[in-house]
Formats: sequence, structure tokens, C-alpha cells
Amino acid sequence: MKKTTSHIILTPVKRYKLVVFMFALLMSTSPFSYSQDAAAQTESVEKKYQLELERQSKILTKQGREIENLKRLIRNQSSNNKQKQKKPSPNKNAQQASNQKPKSSTNKNAQQASNTKPKSTTVINKPVGKAPPKQATRIDVSAIPKLSTNNSGVLTRSGTLIIEPRFGYSYTDSNRVFLDAYSFLPALVVGLIDLREIKRHTFVGSLGARYGMNDRWEVDMKLSYIGRNDSQRSRPVSVGVSEDEIFTASGSDMGDIELSTRYQLNSGANGGAIYVFNLVATIPTGTSPFEVEYVESNPGVVFPIELPTGSGFYSIQPSLTAIYSTDPGVLFGNISYGNNLETNEEVGQVNPGDSVGFSFGLGLSLNDRTSMSLSYSHKHVLKSKIDNIKIEGSELDIGQLIIGYSFNYSTTTNLNLSLNIGVTDDAPDVRLNFRVPMMF
Repeated sequence: MKKTTSHIILTPVKRYKLVVFMFALLMSTSPFSYSQDAAAQTESVEKKYQLELERQSKILTKQGREIENLKRLIRNQSSNNKQKQKKPSPNKNAQQASNQKPKSSTNKNAQQASNTKPKSTTVINKPVGKAPPKQATRIDVSAIPKLSTNNSGVLTRSGTLIIEPRFGYSYTDSNRVFLDAYSFLPALVVGLIDLREIKRHTFVGSLGARYGMNDRWEVDMKLSYIGRNDSQRSRPVSVGVSEDEIFTASGSDMGDIELSTRYQLNSGANGGAIYVFNLVATIPTGTSPFEVEYVESNPGVVFPIELPTGSGFYSIQPSLTAIYSTDPGVLFGNISYGNNLETNEEVGQVNPGDSVGFSFGLGLSLNDRTSMSLSYSHKHVLKSKIDNIKIEGSELDIGQLIIGYSFNYSTTTNLNLSLNIGVTDDAPDVRLNFRVPMMF
């Protein structure tokens, strides 16, 4: 058997197409094509990095300008502070110390400004930092109200004169039963039974002066002028009067003169309480109750024609005040004993009852200029005597709730307002006091 071979014969056109196809296939699968794609990608990434570098360079240039502006402003501020704080002093060491302190603060502020990224180029010229508060050398007792009508509770500095005008108003409304009778049987009364409603208005204007003999001792004097107006509605039941009797009386004159002194027993520098000894003397310069005249409208019904403006007797009242500071408040308390001296009148030898009193409260500072206080005051008056005979019903209990407000109007003037609310039957229903201490 004869072996035969076959050959494929291509035309020139088909040969050309076959060569072009093989060349394209070779170029698509060769490493040269991959290098072209990689080169294109590398060029794109390098372009992005170049743009980012240009943007960051612009930001750094802008920030550098802002930092230079901050440094220039800080240097100007530091130089101005040096000129203001510079004072002539013979002590060279003190001058060097004052010159070194602004430099260190300036360097520190400049370093902080360079490390801090500013948000804008606008800078407000403000002082840097705040000076530490100065520690008080004495307890601030400006929030303490008057512990009683005779005690201010505040000592005056040495060589300082304080003039204190004061205006006050009080109102009292009371219903009382007056008995002037005797009984044969518990159900049978012979004599006078008088029912009275009393409304009393009192206006007080006073002028006081305090002077500090030294930092622990002060003296005080107060002059007052008092105006009173009373309205009484009375009905004598046992007499058989069908209508109420209304009687109005008034009186205005100088009041009693008050002389007082206070001495601070300790300094309270170790954080303890401060104790103050007080001594008040009253001179009866006002109209005495034994000097006014009375009129009898019905049998046994007596009304005054003029109202008294003074007590009618001398008195001496020592007391002790304790003050304890508990930031931001001040605790205070007071105990007192009043000795009322005897006096000879037409009715006989009158011995007014002595008094025992106490008070306590809290003063709170709201800010540097404003303070408030809340306190309670109570006084018990013992029985009075005429010719060594006790007068029944002459005991008094005067209890008052006191709300105080103080405002430092200026460095030399204070405005003080207090409201006294009576909590016992013998105390005035309401009392308002307005004081304006002025320092000279």
C-alpha cells in the first residue's frame, strides 16, 4: 500500500489574514501589554499624590501665616502688660522678678498658641487667665442682721465712722378683754367687762453713728423720732352700752437715746467662732407713759389722750454674740439680759420687769454684693411691780421671725432691709426696717 500526504493550499488573501490574527494574539498575551497597563495606572496614582501634596502645602502655608499673626499679637500684648505693670522701685531684685514673670507667661502662651490649631485669623484681645481670689483676713459678717433692736452684730474697723439713717414701720392688731370687777358667784359678775380691738401704727426715724476705736472695739449712739397713731374700738358689756366706742389717739416726739459699746473677745483666725460682748444703755428722753393724760368716757372705760414715745425708765442690757463662718454662710446667735431700773411716779415706786432674750439665725452670701439672712428672736419680760406688789398679767413674750436682705450699693454704702413677723400675741404683727449704713 502506497502512503500519501495532503497539503492545504491557501490563497494570498487568506495568508495575510492569518498573519495579522497571529500577531494580534501574540501582542495581547505578551508581557509588553501588561507593562503598558501598569505604567498607565502608576501615572494616574502619581498625579493624585502630586495634587494632594500641593493641597497640603497650601494648608501648611496658611497655618504658618496664622501662627505668625498670633505670635505677633502675643508679643504686642506682652509688651503692653510690661509697660502697665512697670513701676519705679528702689529694690532691684523685685524689679527683676517683675520683669521675668511676664516673659515666662509670654513664652508659655506663645507655645500654646503654636500648638493649637486656630479656627480663624480673627483674634480677640482678652487677658489670659484669672488671678486667684484674695483670702479674707476677717470673717465677712455683712449678711448678719441686727440681732435685736439694740445690737447690730457687726464691728467697725479702726478709725472708721459709720453714719446710719434708719426708717421703720410697725403694725399691731389685737383683741383684748379688760376685767375690772368682782364676783359673788362664778356665774354672777359685778363690775366692768370691757372688750377692745386695738390697731396701732408706729413710725420710727432714727440716725445712728458708730466709730471704731480699734479693730476690736466700737462705740455707738442713736437718736430717734417716733410717731404713733392708735385706734381703739371698745364696748363695755356689763355697763349696758349698745354701741361701740371708737377712740383715736396719736403722739410724736423724740424717742429714748441709746448708747452702746461692743468689744470683740477673740480673733477667730483659726477657724473658730468669734465672740462679741455688747453693752447697751437707754436714757428715757422720750415721752413717758406716766406723763400722758387719760380720759374716762364711761364708768371704768379709760382712753389715753396722747401716746408715749419712750419707756419712761433707764435700762442696761449686756449681751454676748457668737459668730461662726461656714462658707458660704455665717451662723450667729445672741443671749441677753436687760435690767430695767426703778422709777418713782405718782402711782408709786414702779419697778419694770427685767427681760431675758435670745436669738439665732443664718446669714447666706448670694454673691459678692448680695446676702440674705433668716433668724428668730425671742424676749421674755418678767412681771412688773408697783410698791413691791406684782402686777398680774404684766408678763410679756415677744417672739419674731426676721428675714433680712443686704445689698452692697458701693464700697462705702450698704442697703439693708428686714421684715419682722410676730409669732406671739405680745409681738407686733409686722415690722419693716430699712437701714443705709454709710462709711466715712
